[in-house]
Amino acid sequence: MLSSDRGRPGRAHGPCGAALEGEITDHLGHDKHDPAGRGAGNSRNGSRAKTVLTDVGPVEISVPRDRDGSFEPKIVRKRQRRLSSVDEMVISLAAKGLTIGEISAYLAKVYGAEVSKQAISTITDKVLEGMAEWQNRPLDAVYPVIFIDAVHVKLRDGQVANRPIYLAMAVTVDGERDILGLWAGDGGEGATFWLHVLTEIKNRGVGDALMVVCDGLKGLPQAIETI
Repeated sequence: MLSSDRGRPGRAHGPCGAALEGEITDHLGHDKHDPAGRGAGNSRNGSRAKTVLTDVGPVEISVPRDRDGSFEPKIVRKRQRRLSSVDEMVISLAAKGLTIGEISAYLAKVYGAEVSKQAISTITDKVLEGMAEWQNRPLDAVYPVIFIDAVHVKLRDGQVANRPIYLAMAVTVDGERDILGLWAGDGGEGATFWLHVLTEIKNRGVGDALMVVCDGLKGLPQAIETI
């Protein structure tokens, strides 16, 4: 999501950039390349690079522009120079099932940004699109280590309840941590579920892992060997 190497800014990808795209879509009233925008009087006009400080160091983000200069982003304001984990915050709020109104109120409280409910709806739609792209992105051919496990978090699906989130995390050949994917469950999953997860990881390009670290769930080692 946000990454930074020492001495140079990283680039912001995924939900943060998608949120800005959602904002300008809401501002203009039409999506990129939408025929409805022809002759509308205002349209996208490229983007500009902006470096902001984050919890992981300086990050360069791409801020979309419009032709008449009336677009003023709320998530990353024009003169804002610090960004405090907006991508994690938006994913967290969406994953916990907050309503559009609750997300709007949270942004207002944390950032002082008065974002309309329609704008929040557009932004979260873009975020979900970015999450889907991330979840299905191609993976490396080989990982020295892959860790698979489940963590329990509170999610709201009608009511708040503890739900397991199944996690596959790897260490790359460059020694960097990479989250391969996240899958929500209902708690009744077993080794067969992990078989599907591992098959998905394989289908996304992983050919081998030198070590897979897991718990003692019955049938899990066999599922790993099978894939």
